[in-house]
Amino acid sequence: MSVFIPRAQGDIAALIAAHPLAWIVSNGPAGFVSTPLPLLAECDGEGRVVALFGHFAKRNPHVAALEADPRAAILFQGAEGYVSPRLVSNPTWGPTWNYAVVRFETEVVFVPDETPSAVERLAAHLEGTGPGAWTVAEMGARAVPMLDHIVAFRAWVLSEQATFKLGQDESAQTFAEIVERHPNAALADAMRGAARKE
Repeated sequence: MSVFIPRAQGDIAALIAAHPLAWIVSNGPAGFVSTPLPLLAECDGEGRVVALFGHFAKRNPHVAALEADPRAAILFQGAEGYVSPRLVSNPTWGPTWNYAVVRFETEVVFVPDETPSAVERLAAHLEGTGPGAWTVAEMGARAVPMLDHIVAFRAWVLSEQATFKLGQDESAQTFAEIVERHPNAALADAMRGAARKE
C-alpha cells in the first residue's frame, strides 16, 4: 500500500473544502472540453465523497457536451510546491515536488430545480455564515434573471484516486527540516496533517 494515500476519507473532503476550484474534463462531440468551477463535496455518513455539486453557465458549450455524454473526470489540487535540497541537512538528498491531488471519475446529472440552492450553498461555503457574510438575497431582484442563465449539476462519484505526496517517505529529521524551513506555509501545514503517527 502506498504511503501517499490520505489518512482518512475525511481528508479528501477537507481538501475540496479548502481548495474548491476543480477542473471538469470530458470528451464531447468536438473533442475534449474542460471547465474550471468551484464545487462542493457531498459526503456519506463515513465522510466518503459521493457527489460533487456546482453550477454551469448555460451558454458554456460544456453543458451540451455533458448532456451528450455525462461522464467526466474532475480534478482537485490542494497544497503543492517544490522542495529544494537547500532546506535539508542531508547533502545527498535530491529535490522533489510535494502535492495533494484528487481525481474523480463521475457521471454528471443536471438538476435545474436545485440551481438556487447551488448558488446559496456555494456562497455560504465561500463567505461563511458569520456577521457581514454576503448572501444571495442581497442581490434582490437581480438574482432571478441571473439564475435563468445557470444550471446546477451533481456529479456522482464512480471512482476516486487521491495522492497526498507530502513527505511521508522522508526520514523524521528531513521531514521536520522541510516543515520548519519551507517558505510555503500552506504546504508545510498540509505535510503536518498528512504525517503518519506511529
